[in-house]
Amino acid sequence: MKVLLVYPKYPESFWSFKHALRFISKKAAHPPLGLLTVAAMLPQAWEKRLLDMNVKKIKDEDLKWADYVFISAMAIQRNSAKEIIARCKALGVKTVAGGPLFTMEPEAFEEVDHLVLNEAESILPAFLDDLEKGVAKHIYTSKQRPDLGRTPVPMWELINLNDYATMSIQYSRGCPYDCEFCDITSLYGRKPRLKSKDQMLQELDSLYEHGWKGGVFIVDDNFIGNKARLKREVLPAMIEWMEKHKHPFWFITETSINLADDDELLDLMRKAGFVHVFIGIETPNEESLKECNKFQNVNRNLIDSVKKIQNYGLQVSAGFIVGFDSDTPSIFDRQINFIQQSGIVTAMVGLLNAPKGTRLFERLKKEKRLLLNFSGNNTDFSINFIPKMNPQKLLEGYRKIVTTIYAPGPYYDRIWEFFKEFKPVKRNRISQLRLCYLTALFKAMFYLGVLEKGRRHYWKLLLKTLVKYPHLLPEAITFAVYGFHFRKIFNKAPTMQPSK
Repeated sequence: MKVLLVYPKYPESFWSFKHALRFISKKAAHPPLGLLTVAAMLPQAWEKRLLDMNVKKIKDEDLKWADYVFISAMAIQRNSAKEIIARCKALGVKTVAGGPLFTMEPEAFEEVDHLVLNEAESILPAFLDDLEKGVAKHIYTSKQRPDLGRTPVPMWELINLNDYATMSIQYSRGCPYDCEFCDITSLYGRKPRLKSKDQMLQELDSLYEHGWKGGVFIVDDNFIGNKARLKREVLPAMIEWMEKHKHPFWFITETSINLADDDELLDLMRKAGFVHVFIGIETPNEESLKECNKFQNVNRNLIDSVKKIQNYGLQVSAGFIVGFDSDTPSIFDRQINFIQQSGIVTAMVGLLNAPKGTRLFERLKKEKRLLLNFSGNNTDFSINFIPKMNPQKLLEGYRKIVTTIYAPGPYYDRIWEFFKEFKPVKRNRISQLRLCYLTALFKAMFYLGVLEKGRRHYWKLLLKTLVKYPHLLPEAITFAVYGFHFRKIFNKAPTMQPSK
């Protein structure tokens, strides 16, 4: 059997980092971890190829080579996935599709030959068995939450690791919280399922043996969903592994804000090599937090929590949302002020949307407020429901936020605010320097220091950093490049019209 695993293209977006990746000559931010893991579950005798459309264009010859094309995608990749499915159908190539996009809306993909929905560990074996017997069905699905002890190490040999800025691994699935707008609990449940410490070390070994050195994104939706296991087993094992291998990786992950409440956990994460966490803060408006069931963020000083995490040497990036029913017109200035005071440099502010499968979707459906399907990109100036606030006022306020916080002046001020709190672990970085980063330095000097209108802010940041925090110069340049990307994204924002 010849199988081509295809990862559809992401549109240009906040998280695509398209304009930042050019500075370091990388083609994509992260590899297609799901497909690499599924590839390891397929029969060993099968011939497998993987094509990431974010790295390389797909040709008809690639598709015609395959007996089956396996596709996995998220909602934001919908258009690209549909295009690939149509091309396969025209060429007479069979398709197999799975992943969040197809699991949440299988009825939109009748043209796919075989839909393998939910988690592969629980359903893929039945499909493969029927395929071998020649009796494969159209849809395979299961509500079973599989034990992650059955999950194999991804097949890294199917990709060129140098095409990517960061590698990815997974430790857990599921989140103990149940935010109304989030589809994670409907996809993966509220009880976090975990890999063992031995599995985690095997995955680190595999990346190391394939020659990777650099950033590793632990893609869990909430890495600290089971703190006890992390503190007792996994983090101590990671610390030992990192020391033994002379710290070849640095780690990025997603956590909830209550990370700030656990000094032991913060210390262990710092020692293990974590440098960056993404946190869903959403809003400084407590009424909106209660409305969306984000009670872990209520009754706390959110800025103090963020700064405490920064004090432990962890950069905090965060998600923010406007458009809750409880939001008033004051929310736009409140979001801007909060973001500036917090020193959260990478602040992803999006409009509230209701993905299918969420409790928010069901509530708005009952209230007859739903509009078009969720695009998967909540920074594209579209909403898929009728908001309580005047839609034009909401979109204008949203534009005010994103054009303000990424304008050179406020953006570079925020970097400086972050540097005041940031206390990173001092390690020898010489071994981590690469030619692509040196190239990025010169590109940044040209594009940000010469061509961009906000160049005086760029040079001011660099000079201040050299004088006061010279060890943070790499971070200063990295953030400056991120800001260039964010301004490119939001300067291309479409005319502000709500979905119909």
